[in-house]
Amino acid sequence: MDATLNRTVVAVDGPAGSGKSSVSRAAARALGFDYQDTGAAYRALSWFALESGVDTEDPATVTSLIEGFDYDIAIDPEETRVSVRGTDVTEAIREPRVSAVVSRVARVPEVRHYMVELFRSLMASSDKPGIVVEGRDITTVVAPDAQVRILLTASPEARMSRRSAETSTQSAAAVGESLASRDRADSQVVDFMNAADGVTTIDSTDIDFDQTVQAVVDLVHARTD
Repeated sequence: MDATLNRTVVAVDGPAGSGKSSVSRAAARALGFDYQDTGAAYRALSWFALESGVDTEDPATVTSLIEGFDYDIAIDPEETRVSVRGTDVTEAIREPRVSAVVSRVARVPEVRHYMVELFRSLMASSDKPGIVVEGRDITTVVAPDAQVRILLTASPEARMSRRSAETSTQSAAAVGESLASRDRADSQVVDFMNAADGVTTIDSTDIDFDQTVQAVVDLVHARTD
């Protein structure tokens, strides 16, 4: 983590549908920071597994994909590019088939170890004054020493409503079950529903998107100015 000491690291954790990605990206823009969506890496590896035809239920087979993963992601908040082995997978990693297996892939210990090192390397590559890093276990495992650590949460109803508004391919009921399933699966690996010591909770249930972004920005300024 030494390579990140000269810049501000903002770690944002939270459950599926809490707005981590959109809020973190917008906050990074407002702060003039870089932005890293760590969930994209797990999704990209899951996509790679599906495209490779491997059994995502077999940890050893999933682990074997790491060597040829060749993952790249833009950390500028104005870009959204994600690629695997030179193939643009920015849209493909959001497909329902990927969402269905990503928790399974992310549970593999060797995968998580590899990802932590990958995320820290990407953090160190930033040349801006700071970087906002969001995803599961960011505040406790990936960046436990971040200057600002946030648990972004919202009620299950609010999370379902927001996720439903983002997709036109699934019913509200399907979205709700998908979120609940992700939470159940991911909770076997990380505790993303409760703030660890030193982590500030921002509950966006009763505030809108802009207010949530501003709450993050204000907290960063309060901790770093």
